[in-house]
Amino acid sequence: MNNIFLALVLYFSITISYSQDTLSIMHYNILNYGNNTGFCSQENNNIDIKDEYIRMIFNHIKPDIFTVNEISNSQDIQRRMLDENINQDGSNKYEMANFMKIADSYIVNQMYFNSSKLGLHSHSIAQSYIRDIDVYKLYYKSDDIEYGDTAFITCLVAHLKAGNSTENANKRSLMVGNALDYLDDIALDDNYIFMGDFNTYKSSEAAYQLLINNQNNSVQFIDPIDTPGNWNNNYDYRFVHTQSTHSSSNGCAASGGMDDRFDFILISDNVRDGNKYIQYLNDSYIAIGQDGLHFNSSINSSPENQSAPAEVIEALYGNSDHLPVVVKVTVDKNPSSINYETVIDGFIFNNPMANDLSIKITSTDQNRIGISIYNMLGNVVIKETKFLTPGEQIIKYRLDIPSGIYMVVLTEDTGLITSKKLIVTR
Repeated sequence: MNNIFLALVLYFSITISYSQDTLSIMHYNILNYGNNTGFCSQENNNIDIKDEYIRMIFNHIKPDIFTVNEISNSQDIQRRMLDENINQDGSNKYEMANFMKIADSYIVNQMYFNSSKLGLHSHSIAQSYIRDIDVYKLYYKSDDIEYGDTAFITCLVAHLKAGNSTENANKRSLMVGNALDYLDDIALDDNYIFMGDFNTYKSSEAAYQLLINNQNNSVQFIDPIDTPGNWNNNYDYRFVHTQSTHSSSNGCAASGGMDDRFDFILISDNVRDGNKYIQYLNDSYIAIGQDGLHFNSSINSSPENQSAPAEVIEALYGNSDHLPVVVKVTVDKNPSSINYETVIDGFIFNNPMANDLSIKITSTDQNRIGISIYNMLGNVVIKETKFLTPGEQIIKYRLDIPSGIYMVVLTEDTGLITSKKLIVTR
């Protein structure tokens, strides 16, 4: 008889598959997009021409999350970016975050995201000294989203104070410190990404050190390419420089060629380790257009830059003095499936039974379970889904079934199965 029950359990066990999706994340300083100044104008930073460049760059990467610095604070311009460059040919696949602004700045941050995979949970401002640091929390549209079971990723987008002076470095540090204090205040164990144009010249700067090496804050960040040093105008770091794409100025773009690492995507421990269903894909960090051969030169100068198609290199040169930075992360499509711990702390019922079955389940957490009852031939008597809350709950059935031996099987979303023998007497 025991062999029969064992065979039943094995027969009705669910095979668990661990499927993953990959998200591409791109950050880009798009250089006064839609914002005319005394130095960036329609003559040297024409928005119609920039649209063509951005479409080229976006199509080359097709990021699922696209964050930008230096877009106009005009919502019409931000919508133009979405409609003209991201949702091309009438598509509505991508959405943009709701706009908010506290700091008095004519250029702001914005996020665009693939709405077939992601939804915007919330948007807030972490700090507003000099410029806002935006906090965008996204959720992944997993198969179990209707049950509140999914993964989250929170992106902090910053454009820190520019300038190679102690005063400006201190301002950058204050902006970062404010943002980290904000994370301490909300106190959420989450997947965090801190990205943006940091305007930092070396890894010893206080702003950078606060992000990666500060034990006083609850969230620490990791630089995926881990290249500490004095980045500014240093040949040894030519492969990580992100500014400037221009060796000479056109009046809008900065000059000097590729000689600074200003643009970053940093990840939290959870993203590095995959603790919360999202994990950094090793060696995926890249600055698009950086081939290491154009130190102090324009990226489209000799020798030929073969790190991307020629038309993409020209678009990068034409659109901005910064290079976009990209990382990839993997996402478990069904986050609950990688939780190996059972939430069922107790599972009892009246046994034997005549007509009424009362199943008492003690759960340690919210969860969805499948309840199935099978006869000895493997035929289903009952099969339904129940939603558990923490604590005890009693589930009752009135069963009009013949006397005999049955199997009661509980299946958790994790794939874990608990089964017990039921004897029915009439």
